[in-house]
Amino acid sequence: MSISTPNRSPTPDAPTRAPAAVLTGVSKTYRIESVEVAALRDIDLEIPSQRFIAIAGPSGSGKTTLLNLIGCIDRPTRGQLIVAGTPVGELSDNALSDFRASHLGFVFQSFNLIPVLTAHENVEYPLRLANMPATHRRERVREVLDSVGLTAHARHRPGQLSGGQQQRVAIARALAAAPRIILADEPTANLDSHTGASIIELLRRMQREHDVSIVICSHDPQVIAAAEETVFIRDGRVDSVKSSADAQQDAKPAVRLVPPQASSHSGTS
Repeated sequence: MSISTPNRSPTPDAPTRAPAAVLTGVSKTYRIESVEVAALRDIDLEIPSQRFIAIAGPSGSGKTTLLNLIGCIDRPTRGQLIVAGTPVGELSDNALSDFRASHLGFVFQSFNLIPVLTAHENVEYPLRLANMPATHRRERVREVLDSVGLTAHARHRPGQLSGGQQQRVAIARALAAAPRIILADEPTANLDSHTGASIIELLRRMQREHDVSIVICSHDPQVIAAAEETVFIRDGRVDSVKSSADAQQDAKPAVRLVPPQASSHSGTS
């Protein structure tokens, strides 16, 4: 299965970006004592750059495993994974960590903010790790906090913020290093439906304004409705890919199934 971008012309004079992620024959197996559990099986998928994509499926389907592979948090058992144009399977652990820090941003269900740091300091933290000069750090933090509407709360700690505000801080932190891809794991699960809807709209706006790819793993029907396309996972395989109603008005679905005989892998280890 591959994802392309039909009927979408690049901006004049803009460089063509590599797809956000390309998975070819990717499988992931975990060993629990003497038992092997196949979390993903022979995934062929291409996610284009600068799109808003959801991954959905029942619990235990493999959707979080897929998100973790794209996010370079885990490695495939077999198959090839290319993220932002880089064959990440060829990178050492240290190089993979550096790649993750410079190319990827993360938004988590439980926010994962550092309680003793202010909103400003939480957003600044990954920039400190990247050794960005202090003047540039301050400017970048102000910019992303303003973009998520939290300038007035920059000096507040997480305990002084609502759940929706904490998630906005997390989104600002994910954007701070100007990543190619933002990966979000159930970002609305701990929020009420109204706040969740505002976070989804914020993510859509950030995707457009910052020219990033956003890949969200979610059960939330609001996320699926907002996504340009949704990859449905079942039993470790891609079950289907569906375009949103808005996308269907302008283009055919950008994902197509790859016939078994056209697959470049045998499905054996």
